[in-house]
Amino acid sequence: MHPLGKPIRPQDAANAALFLASDLASNITGVLIPVDGGYTAA
Repeated sequence: MHPLGKPIRPQDAANAALFLASDLASNITGVLIPVDGGYTAA
């Protein structure tokens, strides 16, 4: 069971990748961004 109560979709990972590739993330460096619905935080 995922803490957010829904399964992870491929689009979720793609959205994170698109964000990181955009100008909005231009100051983000060297960080891990888990796209797992909160699984690793539980």
